[in-house]
Amino acid sequence: MDLGLCGKVAVVTGASRGIGLAVTRALVAEGGRVAAGARTGSAELAALEREHPDRVRPVRVDLTEPDGPARLVAEAVGAFGGLDVLVNNVGAVRPRLDGFLAVTDDDWAWSWGVNFLPAVRAIRAALPHLLDRAPATIVTVASVNAFLPDPGVIDYSAAKGALANLSKALSKEFGPRGIRVNTVSPGPVETDLWLGEHGVARSVAGAGNTDAGSVVAQQAAAAATGRFTRPEEVADLVALLAGGRAGNVTGADVVIDGGLVTTL
Repeated sequence: MDLGLCGKVAVVTGASRGIGLAVTRALVAEGGRVAAGARTGSAELAALEREHPDRVRPVRVDLTEPDGPARLVAEAVGAFGGLDVLVNNVGAVRPRLDGFLAVTDDDWAWSWGVNFLPAVRAIRAALPHLLDRAPATIVTVASVNAFLPDPGVIDYSAAKGALANLSKALSKEFGPRGIRVNTVSPGPVETDLWLGEHGVARSVAGAGNTDAGSVVAQQAAAAATGRFTRPEEVADLVALLAGGRAGNVTGADVVIDGGLVTTL
C-alpha cells in the first residue's frame, strides 16, 4: 500500500535507536527523506545512511537544549528544501521507586526537559515550514502512561499526558490550515527504555530482589497478546498516520499495547 510518503521530507527526533530508528527506516522505505536527530549516533543509523546517502541525514544534536530542536529542523530544511512531516519521538524514563515524596524538582525538570519540551520546541520550529508545504503532518509518540498513570513513573506519565493534550489542542488550531496532528501511544516496547542496561526492567528488578527477565515476563503477561510491542510495529503505525492515506485522521491517539489497557 502506497502511504503517500514518497519524496516527502521528515524530521525524526530520538532517531538513532529503538522506535526512532524504526520510524526512520519505515519512512525511508516509503521513499521519504529523513533528517534523523539524536544526541549520539549508532551503527544502525550510520548503515542506513550508507545505504541511502541521498535520503538519510543523521544530525548530532542534544534535543534537550533549548535551541536543539530548531537546529535539527533548520538542518532538515537546508538539506532537503522543506519539511512535510515531524515525528516527535525523543524521550526517556527513570523509574521512581521510592514514591512521590522522593521525586525532586530536579527530577521533574529532567523528565519534562526530555519528554515534553523537546516536542514543544520542535513543533514551534517546524510549523512555519509545515504550513508552507501543507497538507503536512505531526506525529508524536506518547505512551499508554498518558492515560494509565503509574506512581512508579509519575513524572514520565504526567509529561506524556501533557504531550497528548498539546497534540489535541494543536490539531484544532492547525487542522483548518492543513496540518494533521496525531499521537501514538505504545505500551511496553522492545527497546532500551525497557530492556537496556539502565532500563525499567533492571531498575525494577534491582529494587525488588528479582531479575530483569522475570519483570519483563510479568509485564508481557499483562497484555492480551502476551508480549511487548516491537519497534517496527510502532513505526508502521507512525508512517501510516504521517502519510496521505490517513488524510482525514487528526486529533487522534492510536494505542498499540497488545491489549494491555482494558478500559474503553
